[in-house]
Amino acid sequence: MELPPSHHLAARAAGLAAGYACYRRGSPGRGLALRAVRRAGRQDIDDVGHKYHLELVLEDVLDKDSTVNCTAEVLYHLPNKNLPPDVQFTIEGELKNTDEADSVFYNRIKSLEKELVAENIPDSHGNVAPEMEPIRLLAWVASGYVIWQNSTENTKFQLAQIKHVKQVKRSDEYLEFDYRILLHEMVSQEIIPWQMTVRWHPHHGVQVTQDSRQPKHASEQRTT
Repeated sequence: MELPPSHHLAARAAGLAAGYACYRRGSPGRGLALRAVRRAGRQDIDDVGHKYHLELVLEDVLDKDSTVNCTAEVLYHLPNKNLPPDVQFTIEGELKNTDEADSVFYNRIKSLEKELVAENIPDSHGNVAPEMEPIRLLAWVASGYVIWQNSTENTKFQLAQIKHVKQVKRSDEYLEFDYRILLHEMVSQEIIPWQMTVRWHPHHGVQVTQDSRQPKHASEQRTT
């Protein structure tokens, strides 16, 4: 069944597909976000779930003039299956090369005498210090994993803010960060605190090794 590209179900599936693609292809030098839904269809599969067929445009978070086309399929399993959605995607064209930016960030963090600690990215005015941009992009990429694992047809998540991030000291070649983030669930308008441990190496990509939903604090609860 064809869906209008602006349909709320198409938008939710597209947001999930974009988050998953970002998790698989992103880095501290590149974050991907949904620019537009060009085409969408929904297929009901008996005893399995709902599959969405999507044609999307993705944009680079730092360079919104840099876009690529993407085709994706999202399968939401029936609720009683208790499984994350199946997502497959193909990016058409070349993504911007970020090897140099990733290498600069990797070497900068590796050369720090003390482990990096930061909070409130972006700040209350929406600003991100230039040296914190790769830290924000790494969280953006890693949040794609959390979004993928926790999405249903009734949700649409997006990273809102990094509340706190601390580098975890390691003796091997990887970088590791412990993040406390806020996720915006756009359907309910809920702001959800989440913890995630993120491991990264320029040659091995982003891994979320641990994540968990956190209890709300009074200052983070949504005002109605």
